Amino acid sequence: MLRWRLLLGTLLIAVLGVLIRLDHVAAIPGLWLFPVALVCAVAATGEVLYLAGAAGAQPLSWTVYAGNVLLLASSWLPLVWKRTADPTPGAPAGTWPLVALALCVLLVFVGEMRRFQKPGAATVNAGAAMLAMVYVGLLLSLVVQLRVQWGTWALVSLLLVVKLGDVGAYTVGRLLGRHPIAPALSPGKTVEGAAGALAFSCAASWATFQWILPRVSPEAAAAGPWWGWVVFGLLVGTAGMVGDLAESLIKRDAGKKDSSRWMPGFGGVLDLLDSVLLAAPVGWLCWALGIVGR
Repeated sequence: MLRWRLLLGTLLIAVLGVLIRLDHVAAIPGLWLFPVALVCAVAATGEVLYLAGAAGAQPLSWTVYAGNVLLLASSWLPLVWKRTADPTPGAPAGTWPLVALALCVLLVFVGEMRRFQKPGAATVNAGAAMLAMVYVGLLLSLVVQLRVQWGTWALVSLLLVVKLGDVGAYTVGRLLGRHPIAPALSPGKTVEGAAGALAFSCAASWATFQWILPRVSPEAAAAGPWWGWVVFGLLVGTAGMVGDLAESLIKRDAGKKDSSRWMPGFGGVLDLLDSVLLAAPVGWLCWALGIVGR
């Protein structure tokens, strides 16, 4: 199983690296990566609905799929349109996902009103639908905005810090882990593994902002303070660990080990995205506030 995980992980990294490179030189930001985000959103939505059903909720699936597609589209299309075709003042492009989320809430309530027959389920189903939209659609839309607003290196910085944090947690936890950090949610995660995750995340942040980025994009690297990479590594790494535990919470509540089984050794798309989703708003804030990058 370990050999299969290494092989599949290497393949996924290689494919993603090629797509990021193609997107970096594309005339339209997100031309290559937005379809990938859309596919991931649809797949992750199906997995959240599966887990919600296992936990006893039955949200209207079409409202969740439609809502998450709308949320991702609202995070990409207005920003691209503003950059390429419409220089006139108007509503800030970053506000469109909030408008889309409000429309999603409206859609959920209309859907529940149409199928309501007796008390006992509407509130739970509506809550599960809204959770799925915020958890997948809204959080993933921030990943899209990182790429469109600050470039491919903003996206790469998030992915490197989060995923190397995952590697650090797994490696140090396997070698030195003795004290469980959340035994009821994930018995395999330890305090030592968490320390390893933060160390690896900070190392990835240092490599990105102090070594790689100054060579490929000096103007972006010079804009942030010298200590920005430390803050970015610690905050994004911590948020990534919380994201991992958040998905564990959903899975344990549903009585499931994985969000799906279509990727042996990894689980499902949600198992790959869980740490990225909760780290996305923290990474977005770091770039927006100028803690890192430009």
